[in-house]
Amino acid sequence: MTPATTAAGTRDLPHPAREEIRLEGVLHALSDPVRLRIVRDLAADSDELFACSYFDLPVTKSTTTHHFRVLRECGVIRQTYRGTAKMNGLRRQDLDALFPGLLDALLAAAGRQAARLGTD
Repeated sequence: MTPATTAAGTRDLPHPAREEIRLEGVLHALSDPVRLRIVRDLAADSDELFACSYFDLPVTKSTTTHHFRVLRECGVIRQTYRGTAKMNGLRRQDLDALFPGLLDALLAAAGRQAARLGTD
């Protein structure tokens, strides 16, 4: 996992290759309510990239950074710098190829839970 420079003004952070993504890592990343919320937000518009500041999370900036790092290192999201902003996107194609139906099932279950608890 090494950073790479891509198109003009962007650079990638280290990410696991598709074949390095492990089920237990994905499940660990999604076991935290804040990280699951981030993934639900990304999944709602999975073709778009969003800056970390887009997410209104109930944690400090340093804790937010930690949550994004866990998601990236487990292969759930891809992060790229665009200027000084870290842009985030869901690695849906990779996750669906490795674990067909898993992401959809987890997102559906999280949606039902949020509706049941009134946290949606």
